[in-house]
Amino acid sequence: METVLATNDPVELAWARAVLAEAGIDHRVFDEQTSVLEGSIGAIPRRLVVPVEAASRARWLLASARRALDGPREGNDGDHG
Repeated sequence: METVLATNDPVELAWARAVLAEAGIDHRVFDEQTSVLEGSIGAIPRRLVVPVEAASRARWLLASARRALDGPREGNDGDHG
């Protein structure tokens, strides 16, 4: 298993899990219980892990989905000339 995301943000974690689930990529969350035990102060990030052979695709999907959420940048209409 390989980590593709480490975060203390439960919303970001849920979003990333949904992206991977939609793509059919098997994934697990590590350190979820440890994070709860430490009092949810955010000292221990939860890790989203996938099988090693799916890591590159998972990272690409997460990056693409994040860009889609961010939308086009102001002043950048795609015209480079």
